[in-house]
Amino acid sequence: MSSLTISPIKSNKKIWTDAELMALTDGNCYELVNGELVNMGNSGALHGYTCSILVMALMNYILPRQLGIILDSSTAFTMKNGNKRSPDISFVSKEKLKGLTELPDGFLDGSPDLAIEVLSPNNTISEIDQKIVEYFENGSRLVWVINLKLRYVLVYRSAQEPDRLLKQSDSLDGEDVIEGFAMPLSELFQKLSF
Repeated sequence: MSSLTISPIKSNKKIWTDAELMALTDGNCYELVNGELVNMGNSGALHGYTCSILVMALMNYILPRQLGIILDSSTAFTMKNGNKRSPDISFVSKEKLKGLTELPDGFLDGSPDLAIEVLSPNNTISEIDQKIVEYFENGSRLVWVINLKLRYVLVYRSAQEPDRLLKQSDSLDGEDVIEGFAMPLSELFQKLSF
């Protein structure tokens, strides 16, 4: 993995409100990490296409069964330590949303039940490891880390070590988080054929 040089917007740390973060007008997507804005940058066509395939498969399974909601990377979650994290794809169960009749304009507290990170060329191992730790500390039950270049998925049930390494011949499954969901990785890693 190549190293990402992080350039905070301001060198001094500050407490950012949800409204301030959402009012940024430069068109970039940020995470708030230890009081500093981190530009998440652009990810490229393969990343976007893969996320779209996975979102479509998840939505087709989750919506008819009313299991919860799927959110994209523009949605941030407020961690207990104040960080704002934005997984590439998030599933939030209806149990976590109980009592809500509509979603807030701001960020959701805690982390999604399932956080999905699709690695970009600029991601670092330490950055992804820290995100995984924060996701589990804030209520995630499952994390998928998808490596597009090497065509595998690491499945985490805790922040310690991955529980499984899935290759192209395997299937993703929602385990007890999205019970019954399964998707062959060959569909996720398919090449264009038109």
